[in-house]
Amino acid sequence: MNKKTSKLTFVLIIPRFEDIFHSYYAGEIIRGVTLSVSRLNADLLIHITDRGDHSTWLTTSFFNKHSIDGIIFADIDNDLSVVKRAIRRGIPCVILNNLLKEPINCVCVDNKKAAYEVVKQMMSFGHKQIATIAGDVSTQAGFMRLEGYREALLENNISIPRSYITFGDFLRTPARLAAQKLLKLKRRPTAIFAASDVMALELMDVAKKLKIKVPEELSIIGFDDNPLNATAPTGLATVSQPLLEMGRVGMENLYKVSRGKAKLPVKIVLPTKFIKRKSMSKIK
Repeated sequence: MNKKTSKLTFVLIIPRFEDIFHSYYAGEIIRGVTLSVSRLNADLLIHITDRGDHSTWLTTSFFNKHSIDGIIFADIDNDLSVVKRAIRRGIPCVILNNLLKEPINCVCVDNKKAAYEVVKQMMSFGHKQIATIAGDVSTQAGFMRLEGYREALLENNISIPRSYITFGDFLRTPARLAAQKLLKLKRRPTAIFAASDVMALELMDVAKKLKIKVPEELSIIGFDDNPLNATAPTGLATVSQPLLEMGRVGMENLYKVSRGKAKLPVKIVLPTKFIKRKSMSKIK
């Protein structure tokens, strides 16, 4: 298939997941990418594809260097092979939300470091019984936030009971089940790091129903600084990550790569910021 115009055409690939059209992450990435594309006067195609079968991501005949000028991956679910297939076809690529050691272009945050700092904040408030509701560990973000949690505790010789590590997969229902499990433990944690704000809000709601006071009896920290936090009964402490900026910077650098104007590989790590709010307090 040949291009019909000289206008540049880029593709944003987003792995499909539950509530994708209500996702803060997907929404901000799309907004950032489209802002950049509009400024560059280019065209953008959004390809929402199956998370379970990565072999189908590039099967359409449209994914060739004669039809598109580059691909920006919103995530790759820890599968570099799909990116390498695109590169072998001569298609420029930029991966978002993945910090890569390989010489492949990426724009991301340091999820491990951010999670590590969150747990250090909890410890500075006197907490030692710190649990987590991890995200989807098939994604680098989910896996690295869990690694940051573990590393902070182990570095300070704080043991982690197996029951303190639960999985919410960045989704509401699994997060709610994880919250119920944690809050009904005999040795209930005094603080919980939820790897996304959506999961943290489910945790907060479960705590309210069990009559556990936040933050007097339980400190909670999330991740994302999602606008949904405005609905929380208690201000949610969280980590702000520049998702819109990630999409914008990723697209601008993909444009430069496609025009041969970028120093390769592009490696950009954007800053995160811890936001202290009322859901976190010193242990009594």
